[in-house]
Order: sequence, then structure tokens, then C-alpha cells
Amino acid sequence: MTKIKVLRLDHRRRRDARITTHVCLTGRAFGASEVILSGDKDTKLIENVADVTERWGGDFAVSYRKNWDNLLDEWKKNDGQVVHLTMYGEQVQDVVDDIRSSDKDKLVVVGGSRVPGKVYREADWNVSVTTQPHSEVSALAIFLHLYFQGKELGKEFEGGKLKVVPSSHGKKIIEK
Repeated sequence: MTKIKVLRLDHRRRRDARITTHVCLTGRAFGASEVILSGDKDTKLIENVADVTERWGGDFAVSYRKNWDNLLDEWKKNDGQVVHLTMYGEQVQDVVDDIRSSDKDKLVVVGGSRVPGKVYREADWNVSVTTQPHSEVSALAIFLHLYFQGKELGKEFEGGKLKVVPSSHGKKIIEK
């Protein structure tokens, strides 16, 4: 099965901790297997997301890579493909079937403050989720939802200690 990993560019520990945490949680919940952080090393963030995975289950990791630029080269050399989420790309609804049709692993790149031109040039797809300014969290969620055709919404997360029981009123959590 094709693996999806997410590269979070240019994480700034003091400024971006909350948004990058949301990128990680969204990636995990919507079917990615890993988020690779670049920018500032943020051990606390990595530990917090690992704690969520331990409590709620699933096979998910967050790792750190100081130099992301050679990661794109390595990824492609190992027969993977790069999907860059940007408001300047081709519309997601027009290219998602093409992206899904390839059985190669995907590295989904979500930006930080400024995305270098190298990312645009080396991406197999520059993909837009709307052509308006928006959040990398929402772009990632929508892309993964369309990529997995909604099947990620019913995903079971094995090995967790907690599970939510859907309810029309109140909170129901089972401790395993």
C-alpha cells in the first residue's frame, strides 16, 4: 500500500508550535504515516504527538530533518513522488485521481513562512486547495480526504488506550 508522509517546512518553535502540532494531528487522523519537521528542532512537540499516538493508537511518527532540501532528492531517487500543497498549483479536484493512480509513496509538502522555488520545481504536482489564502492544516486535511476518498474517516487506530464512542450528546470515551 502506498505510504503518505508529510514534510512540514520551516517550523519555528516559538511561533508555529500550535499550527505544526495541528499539521501532525491532521496528518495522523487523516491517514499519513509520518510528519517530518524541518526548521527548528522541537523535541517537546515531537514528544506531545508521540503521546497522542500512544494514547489513541495507530502507527504514526514525527521526525526531525534539519536539511529538507536533500530529502526531496532522496525521496525521488527512491522512486517516491512529491506533492506540494500550495494555493498556486493545479486544483486538487482536477489532479487527485492522477496522484492516486500512482502506487508510489508520496511526500506531501506543506509550507511555512516562505516556500523556496526548489519545492515548486521538484514537486511532481503543485496542488491547490482553493486559490485563496488558507491554512496548511485545512489544505492537508482536504487533500488527504480526497486522496483516500473518505475512507480515512472510518479508520481504526490499533493499540490505543482510549477510544471515542460517537454520541449525539455528551462525551463517551472508552479506556481500553
